[in-house]
Amino acid sequence: MAQTNKLKIFNDPIYGFIGTPNELIFNLIGHPYFQRLRRISQMGLSFLVYPGAHHTRFHHALGSMHLMNQAIRVLRFKSISVNNDEEIGLLVAILLHDIGHGPFSHALEHHLVPNENHETISLLFMEKLNQEFKGALTTAIAIFKGEHPKKFLNQLVSSQLDMDRLDYLKRDSFYTGVTEGNISSERMITMLNVFDGELVVEEKGIYSVEKFLMARRFMYWQVYLHKTSLVAEQLLIKLIHRARKIVASNHNLSCSDALSYFLNRKDNEHFDDETLLQFSRLDDVDILSALKSWQFHSDFILAKLSSMLLYRNLLEIKIKNKPIDQAKIIEKKEWVKANYNVKASELDYFVISGEISNRAYNEKYQNINILRKNEKLTDVAKASDHLNLKALSKTVTKYYVCYPKESV
Repeated sequence: MAQTNKLKIFNDPIYGFIGTPNELIFNLIGHPYFQRLRRISQMGLSFLVYPGAHHTRFHHALGSMHLMNQAIRVLRFKSISVNNDEEIGLLVAILLHDIGHGPFSHALEHHLVPNENHETISLLFMEKLNQEFKGALTTAIAIFKGEHPKKFLNQLVSSQLDMDRLDYLKRDSFYTGVTEGNISSERMITMLNVFDGELVVEEKGIYSVEKFLMARRFMYWQVYLHKTSLVAEQLLIKLIHRARKIVASNHNLSCSDALSYFLNRKDNEHFDDETLLQFSRLDDVDILSALKSWQFHSDFILAKLSSMLLYRNLLEIKIKNKPIDQAKIIEKKEWVKANYNVKASELDYFVISGEISNRAYNEKYQNINILRKNEKLTDVAKASDHLNLKALSKTVTKYYVCYPKESV
């Protein structure tokens, strides 16, 4: 494997020192596409709830690569064949798996760039980098797309027990201070194996998997779908929709060139090279800078939403196990109409309702198989003696409504 004498050590608060295994990885990390991830929040607007949650996609990508390096060593120790080309492919694929995230990660996905998800954009970045690095990313792209003949390689990058999840649960738990979400990712990795070409967990690792799934459930309901984060993200989405509406009415908005490009872009436009270039220049800073300017805009809705987000003066939110009573929604809209002096068509900017759902484990898609000592495979939900694991495979849906605090 190619070596480099360049500086190749990162000091990570989770794992300690993380090295860059080869010159290709070092050069990819230094590329402007990847450096942009330093300015993309890993957890969207969760810092409004957990002040320590200011870590970025850059942190997460390096951590995931570090875990992938450990996984490769463990599998080779167990006589699983991973050649040098596949090793580089795995490390590159996991390093770049989130490179297509936009400002505040999932918060604005499908809103700044409708009809495109971050996985698709990540692939576009990887293909562009593959041209620049003269085909060095070809194996990584095949693994990322699930087209490599060794299925377990893709499962290490994207599955219900991949290096992505093993890092973000441990990392997000650390930065939020929510210790219940902490997992032993290293312990999980030592329990990995390959059977019939697919990634499995050895029987002695079943309790680690149980802990992992329970931690994931807890983190989703208590952190990722926390009500304050939820209402903040809804406000940000509404704000971007309002900005696009103002721009569509031939009014200029003060913002960066990159943000202006996407506010003016039509939903059905092809995601071409120019779009990718503009996206590579877009990050959290563009949004925050715009909010600081827009809080003084003459449009009441844009200014109000910007101010709410900047100073954490958010809407009230209620989350229920049953659909929200429509009479309550109508009541709140009437209050907004009377007190904010906005049109009937604009009430949804301040009274927002919807639903959230989560399933900690999916038995029907890339399930986690436990390898028994008799070499038989059993789905973890069936192998576990923990009664809650079966329940974790069911989708839980909750309903929410957001409205101005003054209307309470």
